[in-house]
Parts: sequence; structure tokens; C-alpha cells
Amino acid sequence: MPGTASAKIGLSTASVYPETTASCFELASRLGYDGVEVMVGIDPLSTQIDAIQRLVDYHQLPVLAIHAPCLLITQRVWGTDPWGKLERSAEAAKDLGADVVVVHPPFRWQRDYARGFVDGIARLEDETGVIFAVENMYPWRAPGKGLQAYAPSWDPTEQTYAHTTLDLSHSSTAEQDCVELAETMGRTLKHIHLTDGTGSAKDEHLVPGRGTQRAADLLSTLANQDFRGHIIIEINTRRATSRSEREVDLIESLEFTKKHFSTDKQSIRGSRRSSFAVTPEGEISELTP
Repeated sequence: MPGTASAKIGLSTASVYPETTASCFELASRLGYDGVEVMVGIDPLSTQIDAIQRLVDYHQLPVLAIHAPCLLITQRVWGTDPWGKLERSAEAAKDLGADVVVVHPPFRWQRDYARGFVDGIARLEDETGVIFAVENMYPWRAPGKGLQAYAPSWDPTEQTYAHTTLDLSHSSTAEQDCVELAETMGRTLKHIHLTDGTGSAKDEHLVPGRGTQRAADLLSTLANQDFRGHIIIEINTRRATSRSEREVDLIESLEFTKKHFSTDKQSIRGSRRSSFAVTPEGEISELTP
């Protein structure tokens, strides 16, 4: 039957940084997102599972996924043992009712962790019952060469992971086509970080549709394939000069997703709330259906 496909559209707490996890829940609820992905370590509250549960209860908005603390800036969050971090991430996911943990491949200097990573991820999935969706990364570019910062590979399709995450900013930086990458991922593709990029060496995380990745084509393809994973808006709004400017980006991202993640193009459907518009003065106004 034509219409909007069934995957849930969530908002990453990283999308509101430097605002807080609490701000993300408030914005996601008010703007009409289906849930939240919590990036652990992006602010202190994100490590406090009881506090996040209170936000879930207050806003009646679920946690769809946990992003494990595997960034350079979160290397000491939840300890320094990488396997311990993943175990705690799985516990947090189960406590909060999320079914996915997003994880990056190890850094190359984490030799022991990298050596056993593929088998270890499979073991954790078996032991915890939680999906660990390994995210595509990219070579770090330096003048004249690319630095291989991740092991066993920045490209998860080169390994035997049962589940993967596709990040469009990362595919842009890696100079990959997101539609082709999704096709290669095939049935392992469980999770989307919807964003965009221009092919820059920088990991840009633009609003989808503002870059050169084929975000609209990807969404349409996934809708026609009845993709049932999560689509998470993960954009960079750090340069926003006001809350209203940040909201404009979050609204545009959500409506872009609903428009293109559909098996027809007649309308944007499935919103739990009214649509929004931006006035010439930059204010957010609600449109009555």
C-alpha cells in the first residue's frame, strides 16, 4: 500500500550539541520525532541511565539506540576498557528499551581490541541479545595520502558483521556513494545516520539535502525495500546562533526524511504533530492541518 514506510525517525543527542541530552528530548518530542539516539559521553547526563529514563517517562518518547562512547573525545567515558564500554552500552540499551548499540570500529592503535573486534561483536550480540551495528567510517586525509586510522577496516562491508550502520557524512568523507554502499551492506543494514556532506576531508554532518550525497535517493530506495531499522538525524548544529536557528535545521531534516522515505510522493505523512514553517524574521510557526 502506498504511503510512508514503517521505520522510526529519531534525533541524535549529538544533533543539538552544545545543548544537552535533556534539550534533545524536549526538541524531539515537540518537533515530532519518533525517538532519540543517545550518544553516550556527549554531555554528563548522557551517562546517567536513571536520568535518561526519567526523560523517557516525562516526554513519552523512547530511546531507539545507544551510541557507545567510542569517539576520541569519549575515550575515558565508562572507563578505558573498550569491551567494558560496549558491555555497559548493551546494559543501557536493555534498561532503556533500545534494540541497537551503534559502535565505531577500533582505532588502529587499539591493537588487541582491533584484533578480536569482529568475533567479539558477534559474541556480544549472542550474549546480550542487543544488536551491535558497526558504523562506516573513513580514511583520515592528509596532504598526499590517506591515513588508515581504523582497524580492521573503516569500511564495515569488508568484514563479516551481522549488522551495520550507514552514516552519510562518513560516506561523503570516504568519497563513497551512499546508495551503492547501502546496496553492498544489504541485509546487514540496520541503522541510518541521516546527514550529508560535500566530499570534504572534514566530517561535515550537514542537514540532509544540503550536500552531494544522494540522501533522497537512499531514503526512497529504503522505503521501497520496506526498511524497518531506525533513521536517525545526526547533524552538526554547533554554528547555530540561537535555539530557533537550530530548530530550523532539525525541522528541515525531519521533513526531508518524511518526504523522501515514502513509497509515494503525494505528501509528507505520518507526523505525530503539525508541520512548521519559518517566518521571514526567523521565528518558528506551527501550521494547522
